[in-house]
Amino acid sequence: MAEHTSSSITIEAAPADVMGVIADFARYPDWTGEVKEAEVLATDDRGRAEQVRLVLDAGAIKDDHTLAYTWTGDDEVSWTLVKSQMLRALDGSYHLAPVAGGTEVTYRLTVDVKIPMLGMIKRKAEKVIIDRALAGLKKRVEAGTGA
Repeated sequence: MAEHTSSSITIEAAPADVMGVIADFARYPDWTGEVKEAEVLATDDRGRAEQVRLVLDAGAIKDDHTLAYTWTGDDEVSWTLVKSQMLRALDGSYHLAPVAGGTEVTYRLTVDVKIPMLGMIKRKAEKVIIDRALAGLKKRVEAGTGA
């Protein structure tokens, strides 16, 4: 099993508000530093994204890829890589838990690239992606500019 990186942050908002921003893929380029384009390719019967094409520029990792999303209730979404130009794996999840004063968001990510790369460089890239995404999510949700 591949190693993963995870981190958590508390956002001063209800879980539904946080998930609303997470589920609004069209606005990812507005608040994530790495996602330059996002296009929902398929949705489920509740209108939630099932497949999304993303153009990513995370420094060492640049890619145009498609992810498949699985929604578990209203407090968790996970994804797996469907196709990619340079990635072998891009699997992750957001898990939301209500806490005093808001929502704890845990982001877990595993990245594997097709080109040789040291494990510590991959972990650093994962950490940068996670930290920027969580900071951007917090800022977006708390500013009230979400979905």
